Amino acid sequence: MRTVLLFLAPLLLVAAPILPARAADAAARDAARATVERQIEAFRRDDAATAYAQAAPAIQGMFASPETFIAMVRQGYAAVYRARRFSIDRIEDAGEDGLSLGVTLQDEAGVDWAALYSLERQADGAWRITGCRLLKAPGSSA
Repeated sequence: MRTVLLFLAPLLLVAAPILPARAADAAARDAARATVERQIEAFRRDDAATAYAQAAPAIQGMFASPETFIAMVRQGYAAVYRARRFSIDRIEDAGEDGLSLGVTLQDEAGVDWAALYSLERQADGAWRITGCRLLKAPGSSA
């Protein structure tokens, strides 16, 4: 029994530093997921301020106000703006402080779409959206 404990003790010391890193990774992925969900839900409520707040500073800088931002989304990303339903299907690393989220959406007309969100961790640790690429899902027709 003593031999087993002596053998396991070094393994536990080596494994201990790995556990917090995995927890942080899971927490980061959860936070990024929450950012995208918060923005899509804000679009559904026409809550321009909350939707705009999920965008990275570089994106915010392209628009004079939350209202001009949501107007652009309404015009060019209608499937995101009024998603009947959505699900985040995958989260992948994209560089040291970046993540990509694959999202499937269905618009108001029932057309399926695929979106690829890019997010970047900010200096304060928050995840903000740096882009969204939207494509009609294969086999969908408008």
